[in-house]
Amino acid sequence: MASKKQLSERETIELLDILQQRFEKNTNRHPKMDWSKIETKLKANPQKIWSLNEMEISGGEPDVVNYDKKSDEYTFFDCSPESPKNRRSFCYDREALDSRKENKPQNDALTVASEMGVEILDETQYRFLQTLGEFDLKTSSWIKTPKDIRALGGALFCDRRYNTVFLYHNGANSYYAARAFRGFLKV
Repeated sequence: MASKKQLSERETIELLDILQQRFEKNTNRHPKMDWSKIETKLKANPQKIWSLNEMEISGGEPDVVNYDKKSDEYTFFDCSPESPKNRRSFCYDREALDSRKENKPQNDALTVASEMGVEILDETQYRFLQTLGEFDLKTSSWIKTPKDIRALGGALFCDRRYNTVFLYHNGANSYYAARAFRGFLKV
């Protein structure tokens, strides 16, 4: 039986197969990268595989988007066409969730990301993702919010409309059925 943050051998094989198929289908996201090297790195990091599985089962469709030669790390982003289905209707962070007096959402984006072992994309990462395809045409995604904005009660989110990536703000305690968060993981 697998521990809480480690997949069984069968689950690992199934996830690696899904990730390899996605990798091969979307070569524009990772030109000149070799799946066998990524797979070797993943197999050496079972907790990272667990986190990728959390991204997968919540609807994120993780895929490799970068390799940093200096740190020898591959970066996975949630690459689902729309914001991940099982991460929607969350406010931004725990402070925002705790501040709601009624109609509280089920959870908050930063807590769920932390529990999954990932971080949410910042604006630069989100804009980079949009160079790899068209994402969030009908939904939106919370992004990492600067401390000075968060200190005033706000939080940032992005989407793509009219072939343009937009950056917006909301109260951090707001939540919407079409807003989730996109995570990233370095392996």
